[in-house]
Amino acid sequence: MQEVGRNYLLWLMIASFGGSLALMVPLSYSLAVRIADLAPGHEEQLGYVTGSAQFVYLVLSPLIGLWSDRTRSRLGRRTPFMIGGTLLGTVALVGVALAPSVLLLGLAWAVGMVGWSTTGQAIQNVQADRVPEEQRGRVSALTGVMTQIAPVIGIGLAYTVASSPFLVFLVPGVLGGALVVLFPVFKPEGDSRSLVRTGGVTLRSMVAGYGFSPRRYPDFGWNWLGRFVFFMGLYLSTTFGTFFFAQRLDLPVKEVAGIVAVIGTIGVVAAAGGAIGGGFLSDKLGRRKLFALIGSTVFVAGAVTEAFAHSLPQLVVGAVLMQFGIAVFSAVDQAIVFAVLPDRTEAGRYLAVIGFAQKIPSAVAPLIAPLVITLGVSGGGEKNYTQLYLLGAVLALAGGLVVKLKIKSVR
Repeated sequence: MQEVGRNYLLWLMIASFGGSLALMVPLSYSLAVRIADLAPGHEEQLGYVTGSAQFVYLVLSPLIGLWSDRTRSRLGRRTPFMIGGTLLGTVALVGVALAPSVLLLGLAWAVGMVGWSTTGQAIQNVQADRVPEEQRGRVSALTGVMTQIAPVIGIGLAYTVASSPFLVFLVPGVLGGALVVLFPVFKPEGDSRSLVRTGGVTLRSMVAGYGFSPRRYPDFGWNWLGRFVFFMGLYLSTTFGTFFFAQRLDLPVKEVAGIVAVIGTIGVVAAAGGAIGGGFLSDKLGRRKLFALIGSTVFVAGAVTEAFAHSLPQLVVGAVLMQFGIAVFSAVDQAIVFAVLPDRTEAGRYLAVIGFAQKIPSAVAPLIAPLVITLGVSGGGEKNYTQLYLLGAVLALAGGLVVKLKIKSVR
C-alpha cells in the first residue's frame, strides 16, 4: 500500500466527521429529548429504543460487510454503501422527528441506525483498504478526533433549533450526510469491476460471515474480546449521560444541552490530545498495546470521578478524563484491528465482525443500564448512577488488560 496524502486524509476526516454528526447527535442528545417529551419520567425507554436499534444493525452488519466486499461497480466497493446508507439514514430521521409514540420512534430509529452505521462502516472499510501499517495509528487518531468533535458541534447546532423537534434531527443529519457525500465526489474510490470476483453472497457465506475461528486467528479473537469488554464499560457509563447530568445538576432534561455542549467542547480538546498523541506516538514507537492500556486506565479514573460527582467542576473533570481515555484507546486499538485482520481481501466482513465487539455492547448496555440504575431504588427515588459508572470502570479496565496481555503479534 502507498501512503495516503494529506488531501486524501482531509476528505477522509471530513467524511468521518459527517457520519458521526448524523449518528451521534441523536444518541447523545436528541433522542433523549424526544423520549422526555413522549414518555416523561421514563428515561429507561431511551435504553430500549437505542438498544433495539443497535441489535437490528448488529444482525445486518456482517451481511452488509460481505456484500460490500463482493460489490463490483463503477463507483467501487464501498461508495455505494456510503451513499445508500446516508440516504436511508436521512429519510429515517424525518420519521424519528415526527413519530407520535415511543414505538414508532423506535422503529424509525432502527432504520436510521442501519443507514448511518452502514455509512460509517463503509468509511472504515475504505480506511482499511487504503491506509498502510505505518500510517494507521495517526490516521485512526485523526479520524477518531473527528468522531469526537462531531457530537459536540452537533449538539450545539441542535440546541439552536431546540424549539423544533424536526430541525433538531434534520439539521445535524442533512449537514452530516452532505459532508459524507463530498468524500467520494472529491476522492473517488475507483472502479472495482476489474477486481477478482470472490463469489456471490450465498447462504453459506452469509452464515460464515457472522464468525471466525479464535483458534486459527487468536490475536483477532483476543482483540475482539478486549474491545467488547471495554466498550461494554463505556456504553454503560455514557448511554444515560443527558439524564445523568440533569439529575446531578438538578436541571430539566431540555436545559442540559448547553451544559453537555460546554462539557463536550472541553472534552474534545482532551480527546484530540489523547487520540493524536496516542496515535502518533504509537506509530513512532511501534507500541500499540501499552497505549491501549493507558487509555483504558484514564477512562477508569474519569468514570470513578463521575460516579461521585455532584457539582459542575467535578462532572467536567470526570468527563474530560473519560474522553481522553476513550480517544487514546479507540485510536490505538483501531490500528491494532487493521494489523490483525485475518484476510485483507475480506476487510468489510472482518471489520463487521470486529464491529460486533462494539455494537453488541451498544445494544446490550442500554438494556442492562436501566436495571443497574434502579437496583436498590425504591418508588420514585433518584436513579443510582454511581453504581452504573463504577461497573463501567471495572469493565473498561478489564478490556484494556486483555488487549495488553493477550495479543502477541502486535507490540
